[in-house]
Amino acid sequence: MIDPKRESMLIEQVLAGRKEVFAELVDAHKNKIYGLLRSMGAGHQDAQDYTQEAFVKAYRKLASYRLESSFASWLYTIAVNVLRDAGRRKSFPQAPEEEAYQAVRDENTPERALLRKETRQEALQLVRELPEQYRLVFLLRYTNELSYDEIGSVTGMTVDQVRNRLHRARKQLQKKLKGKEGISREMLESCSDGRIHS
Repeated sequence: MIDPKRESMLIEQVLAGRKEVFAELVDAHKNKIYGLLRSMGAGHQDAQDYTQEAFVKAYRKLASYRLESSFASWLYTIAVNVLRDAGRRKSFPQAPEEEAYQAVRDENTPERALLRKETRQEALQLVRELPEQYRLVFLLRYTNELSYDEIGSVTGMTVDQVRNRLHRARKQLQKKLKGKEGISREMLESCSDGRIHS
């Protein structure tokens, strides 16, 4: 992640006419935006296209961004709106597991690394099965690490609504996990407290 002070400085430079500086802002946020879009159901190519579209819109609207607010949450708002607009035009197939999620590094054994990767992928698949209103707040909180206030600004919800939807999302995940045979305790704990990305 980029340092907030540097981020503000870069935004001010772009607004002052140094357009080329915007590339550094894109580099700092593109993977998170892409990952969010993939987790919300966009395929690889669509997620790339929507990520690019979100940054084009962000660049055009940059003068309306308030420096005292979170740039990341402002970008997520634009990306979510791009995805919703696209969703009105077409429905997404279930996104396959692929390069959107990097393999979990593990310093122990290759077997342990594989087990953790499979556990994480299964957990991510369960998150994708959540209703959209729960999935979005869950991903923004636990994958993109936004505060309740920031999630509220992205989704238009109050902090209480965000808290309520996160609680319901975790409850649904726990129910799904308990219904699966041979589910690991580690996976249940990870999904219960949102640590599926670690």
